Amino acid sequence: MSDAKETLSLIREDTGWLGQLTEPALEPDLPIIDPHHHLWDFPTNRYFLDELLADTGSGHNIVATVFVECMAMYRAGGPDAMRPVGETEFVNGVAAQSASGIYGKTAACAGIVSFADLSLGEGVKPVLEAHIAAAPARFRGIRHAAGWDVHDEIQNSHTNPPRGLLGDARFREGAAALGQLGLSFDAWLYHHQIGELTEMARALPDLPIVLDHFGGPLGIGPYADQRAEIFSQWRKDMAALAECPNVYVKLGGINMTINGFGWHKQELPPGSDALVEATRDYYLHTIDCFGPARCMFESNFPVDKMSCSYGVLWNAFKKIASGFSASEKAELFKDSAARFYRLEGFQD
Repeated sequence: MSDAKETLSLIREDTGWLGQLTEPALEPDLPIIDPHHHLWDFPTNRYFLDELLADTGSGHNIVATVFVECMAMYRAGGPDAMRPVGETEFVNGVAAQSASGIYGKTAACAGIVSFADLSLGEGVKPVLEAHIAAAPARFRGIRHAAGWDVHDEIQNSHTNPPRGLLGDARFREGAAALGQLGLSFDAWLYHHQIGELTEMARALPDLPIVLDHFGGPLGIGPYADQRAEIFSQWRKDMAALAECPNVYVKLGGINMTINGFGWHKQELPPGSDALVEATRDYYLHTIDCFGPARCMFESNFPVDKMSCSYGVLWNAFKKIASGFSASEKAELFKDSAARFYRLEGFQD
């Protein structure tokens, strides 16, 4: 996600658009942990527990989810560095609602990934400790988005990162503090920054890192006509990153407008076959490089909802994984996410 509020303006509010194409869930009993979704309540769009459960309840067996930061419900006052703790407090409340059992079987927000300014270096530790205190059973890590691009047509990440953030000494000092506290790091960036993440992962081998959304292969603006060239370099960069054993990858988040497939512009939403045809190679190459035990399918909802429905998306994932063994599917759909995010009660 580049900028939450700008993204919201692109999400199709006309739910009838998605409703024009529905599919029965494939392998409906397969247990799934969705390791990447958001919750928010902005003037133009709301995605809270009810909306999340409407999606997760669309036919697939979603046993748990992981919330990832999106600047929702920050504290209104207090020190600037501590304001993001409000997001953890809010989401932990939603998780408690879900854990009551009143809302069904899905353990929503069983894991929580929030924001802290890692550029504070060692000074970020009190913020991390406050996050832990706000959700001791669920808080798992930090995402400090680093998506940066020189072109005006590309929206930089909502954290307004400077160029070269992942190589900054203070930032790495803050990232090291995550590992010291038993926390993990979610990396969000653009395709031409994957090499920077590889350097960071090598410098911090004890820090568990998960790369979001395939490393953000861009397909708009100056990149609109460069898909083949970008894919070729992306393949090499992902193979190099895979050599870092502390790095996992989320398989998804490639249906955003920045990826350039233009699903949201079509008269009809795409079905699972169309999604597979357009994006299969990203999934298969990543799984080939990292192995199923370090890969996890993700929805990135509601951001990817601008392009396809939840049920269709997970059908696409299941079609992509159709050639894998039962144990490999278990890793891709549940076990890898449960292990990386240390989800209590979901690790075999």
